[in-house]
Amino acid sequence: MKEFKGRIVAPGTVTAKAVVSRGGLNTLASFQGALQFGDKTATCGDQNNPDLYNKPMAGMALCLPQTIGSTTGGLVLYAACAMERQPACMLFSKPIDSLAAAGSILASVWLPEVKMPVIDSLGDEFLEYVKDGMTVTIQEDGTVCVDAD
Repeated sequence: MKEFKGRIVAPGTVTAKAVVSRGGLNTLASFQGALQFGDKTATCGDQNNPDLYNKPMAGMALCLPQTIGSTTGGLVLYAACAMERQPACMLFSKPIDSLAAAGSILASVWLPEVKMPVIDSLGDEFLEYVKDGMTVTIQEDGTVCVDAD
């Protein structure tokens, strides 16, 4: 097991299996099917992200460097939470962008029954270490533990 320390953007604790993107996540393209067409597993629809395309994101520890794309990113994350199609958590190797931060913070405040902890600034080593299927645990202090099982 390896530990990484990041900054808490949206608080919470969770344990989930990792799904990893080495490139940026286009939030709208990735969650469009879940939001428009009722895909409860939130299968990634972004054909330009070969790491995540066609993989379920709901209930997973989504590990990524950053989000990319349109200004709808924050609203998309909030809507995914409101529809309970959100990742178990989002873990950013880089500092989170303002749009993704806004969506995740608003969801944590306006939807207290729905949890999606978000930690950023975990560093490049985090994204180099974590692989699909590894168990990820977020502790209350923002420590992220990655276990290869």
